[in-house]
Amino acid sequence: MNLDNNVALVTGGASGIGRAISLRLAQAGATVAVADVNREGAKETVSAIGGRATLHEVDLSDPGSIRALRDDIVAARCLPDIIVNAAGFDRVEPFMDNDDALWTSLVAVNFLGPVRLTHAFLESILAEGRTAKIVNIASDAGRVGSMGETVYSGTKGGVISFTKSLAREMARHQINVNCVCPGPTDTPLFETLPEKIRTGLIRAIPLRRLAAPEEVADAVLFFASDQARFVTGQVLSVSGGLTMAG
Repeated sequence: MNLDNNVALVTGGASGIGRAISLRLAQAGATVAVADVNREGAKETVSAIGGRATLHEVDLSDPGSIRALRDDIVAARCLPDIIVNAAGFDRVEPFMDNDDALWTSLVAVNFLGPVRLTHAFLESILAEGRTAKIVNIASDAGRVGSMGETVYSGTKGGVISFTKSLAREMARHQINVNCVCPGPTDTPLFETLPEKIRTGLIRAIPLRRLAAPEEVADAVLFFASDQARFVTGQVLSVSGGLTMAG
């Protein structure tokens, strides 16, 4: 899959799935704008990619920071052909142990972050009459629920619905919008879970292993490529068979 002459914006590119996506798109030929609140991690990703990557610091919970990112990229005359909303966070604990601050942060980063960033860039993309591929990273937790991740699951379910509705609105502009839903994946976030939960999740996966971040990135690459030019509004689970719901 050839992404030469494409510019890709990837949020959450400092580590885990976001870093793997940034590297995979760069390997396919794209110039990658790596955006993350973690500047040092994003810098490492940019360094790993080399000359076809740029570093951008953004706080997705801050609408002003998102607009500043958009303005910087527009000023540099490198509007993205591909937008990947990969940034997100989680804290696994029983719902009744949650506090309001956690809910507010989960909604701000995991749901409103992609909504605000996508809206900001679409303003410029539509104004110039350009097309784009948008890929949102949700989670299988948003498809079927996940114990200990109740509000997180809600935000990811929101991302799935946002993807489908936006795909309908953007189709007349030839803008494709799709969603990748990872299952348990070998990332720093997964390592923060208690060992008992990690072991149980791996046993529950029919393929009996975690996803590698690169395997999630491969699904993103498909949606970002011309091979998916007639695919929009779709949700692809990368879970090793953990979830098989339609």
